[in-house]
Amino acid sequence: MAKELYSAREAAQALGISLDTLRRWDRDGRIRTRRDKANRRVVTAREIARVRGGDETQHMSARNRLRGTVREVKVDGLLAQVEIVVTEPARLVAIITRDAVEELGLKPGSPATAVVKSTSVMVES
Repeated sequence: MAKELYSAREAAQALGISLDTLRRWDRDGRIRTRRDKANRRVVTAREIARVRGGDETQHMSARNRLRGTVREVKVDGLLAQVEIVVTEPARLVAIITRDAVEELGLKPGSPATAVVKSTSVMVES
């Protein structure tokens, strides 16, 4: 049975953000939190799903999804290197097939999500 309420730390981990970012988002009204009996922030499972943007549209099963913008695509033979800027100043670089780049329509400036699973990084648009 899934949990309905998550601690601020658990919610931040589920969203792939720091606890400080979650607190800032709460102050800015970007995420809705509640307070428990000890006056600690808690976040509902529904609110986490809302902030994530709806997992029902995702086609791959993976826990870690890093949304960002494609900065650069380098194609060499059958392989392509895709650099995605995730959160300033972090960035993620994936090596995928040329066919995947063409199928996903990846080019600098296009939105993309890096899906991290085990030691592999997959890209979806």
